[in-house]
Amino acid sequence: MRRYDPAPCLSKKDARVPSTTASSPESNACWQQRSRRNVWHPCTQSIRLEAVPPLPIARGEGVWLFDQEGRRYMDATSSWWVNLFGHAHPALNAALKNQLDRFSHVMLAGCTHAPAVELAERLSLLTGHALGHCFYASDGASAVEIALKMSFHAWRNAGRGGKRRFVALKQGYHGETLGALHVTDVPVFRDAYAPLLANAHLVASPDARNARTGEDAAAVARRAAAELETLLAGQHDTIAAVIVEPLVQCATGMAMHDPEYLRLVRALCDRHAVHLIADEIAVGCGRTGSFFACEQAGIWPDFLCLSKGISGGYLPLALVMTRDAIYEGFVDDDVARSFLHSHSYTGNALACRAAVATLDLFDSEDALQRNRGRAARLLQRLREGLEGQPVDHLRQQGMITAFDVREPGTRFAERFHLAARAQGLLMRPIGNTVYLMPPYAIGDGEIDQLVDGTLATLKAVMATNQEEGARDVALA
Repeated sequence: MRRYDPAPCLSKKDARVPSTTASSPESNACWQQRSRRNVWHPCTQSIRLEAVPPLPIARGEGVWLFDQEGRRYMDATSSWWVNLFGHAHPALNAALKNQLDRFSHVMLAGCTHAPAVELAERLSLLTGHALGHCFYASDGASAVEIALKMSFHAWRNAGRGGKRRFVALKQGYHGETLGALHVTDVPVFRDAYAPLLANAHLVASPDARNARTGEDAAAVARRAAAELETLLAGQHDTIAAVIVEPLVQCATGMAMHDPEYLRLVRALCDRHAVHLIADEIAVGCGRTGSFFACEQAGIWPDFLCLSKGISGGYLPLALVMTRDAIYEGFVDDDVARSFLHSHSYTGNALACRAAVATLDLFDSEDALQRNRGRAARLLQRLREGLEGQPVDHLRQQGMITAFDVREPGTRFAERFHLAARAQGLLMRPIGNTVYLMPPYAIGDGEIDQLVDGTLATLKAVMATNQEEGARDVALA
């Protein structure tokens, strides 16, 4: 192999960075240059990397991230919704170090190990054993792919192979692999690949912001469910499953709905012999106020997908839980009736150990109860601070809080992100939706800092809308 020598930083002139920016090997500018040369950043327009250079993170502690030059930023998005209990948590660090001294990985085909077994047992217990038999994967999109395949295969094993289509909600997001894109309705992710995708049925979102005059969130939910009922009544013989993001459709702008929708969908799926897939990848693990979002509706799906927070934000891990009756439909001497999906890192021991340790923290820190107080403080402070501001639909579900900005101007999300950095916040709006989803480690004083910084950022960004061209501001 060729010897690796770190690439030197470009000159300021070549790198097109401001002349006041340091370019020493440990500076932010140096790492930004090297990253632009070598890394393909996700969910990013590469052409914008000059104007919005990636923030080089050197370490984390609690709710804070620190860049290469020592400046700190509050992780207001939980690092894309994965971090639950803060960065470098001593208990999670210790659990992983302990597992490293044992072994890091072994294939789960023909072998098993304590972290995978214990995690599956504990998650099943949290559902009252309504769901079990965790099938492990590495990321949320993979979990969705598995659930879709399991649903179709289960119907085929039951002699109903014609049930091969899926129903998804408008504005829904379930990942960006081809199968997951099949049930995703976010154009920016889907449109370029539409020729490669099968078409799912799309039905109305129960987004409470769609309320008509005189309607509450429950009425919106009933109206959306009625559209699904019409579809299932006519085409249930060809439909394998309905997939939903319970309570919050995150990627479309934190669209929140009433639990009544989940109750109605569960009843419709039962009536028409259609599976219900709950994509709790973003909303599970306490984000909505209960460990599983479905708990708030008093229902359980046929398949439940988890990822993101399940490992505490430490390692890639995803899983699908299902009902025993569905699992038993795959137990057969005929190999064609078995579910043979796999990947090399299925049930990785380090990731599963991190997840078990994360479940321990829910108990030892009484996280769900403490989060209620955190969420209430966050909402009250925002409600007071946003009074009279050009925003709509301040809303909250558990530890997810959001509002929509009226007349946001050009490149609003980008400008807000950069202005938030100047306030010591790491935030990433979705379109004109500003959301706050901090780690559960956040304290009262840090909540106040988060709200004050958010309000100051909003004020600064809206002021730039008055300037010609709404100029973009680059941060080094």
